[in-house]
Amino acid sequence: MNAYGPLAGCYDLLTGDVPYDALADFYENALALPGRESMTLLDLCCGTGTLACMLAARGHELIGVDVSEEMLALAQEKAEQGEFRIRPMFLCQEAAELDLYGTVEGAYCSLDALNYLPPEELGELVRRLHLFIEPGGRLALDIHSPEHLRALDGQVFVDESEDLLCLWRAEFDEGEAALFYGMDIFSRIGGLWRRESEEHVEYAHEPEKLCELLRAGGFKDVRVLENVLPEQPGRLFVMAENLPH
Repeated sequence: MNAYGPLAGCYDLLTGDVPYDALADFYENALALPGRESMTLLDLCCGTGTLACMLAARGHELIGVDVSEEMLALAQEKAEQGEFRIRPMFLCQEAAELDLYGTVEGAYCSLDALNYLPPEELGELVRRLHLFIEPGGRLALDIHSPEHLRALDGQVFVDESEDLLCLWRAEFDEGEAALFYGMDIFSRIGGLWRRESEEHVEYAHEPEKLCELLRAGGFKDVRVLENVLPEQPGRLFVMAENLPH
């Protein structure tokens, strides 16, 4: 799969409708620990680092992890331009190969990034999150529901501005339980247009199975929340507390 290469440079332009302030409020509250005004947090699959930088600006220490070097380069630019108590740190790693230098007090994975992980990698990811989150620390994430992904089957979407056009086509494969979509990105360069393409796959993770994995992997108080963001239908939020190692 070729994802978040060419798309990285225009990702922020194409996601202007993402309610980042509401997401920052939710994850900050979901991960809050009694008596701690600031925490060390992991942003798993951090993308261009918008949310990580927002939470860092609120006084938290952020570690962002993503597999896309192109996305991380943009995240690093944001970190260098912002004003923080502690500047966010970004690491290039596969999610299921997460390897931190120490523990964090909380972790989150936002904007359905977890849907990009195939089911066979989820168990190892949960094991590593249990290892790197402090006992009593919290985990929060959001996913697209299976019903939402299935509803995208056969749809075509277009995002455009004066110098950019993105066309994507979706197809849901029941055998793979995954949504496959191709993206064609047209960007204006002087008097010419450049076309680049990417392929993405999002897996339809059943929330019940995800909760079972978390409980089996060392987490408690696992729960699923719906309708957290009314403007984001089909997005489910999962919360859990880490048990002692």
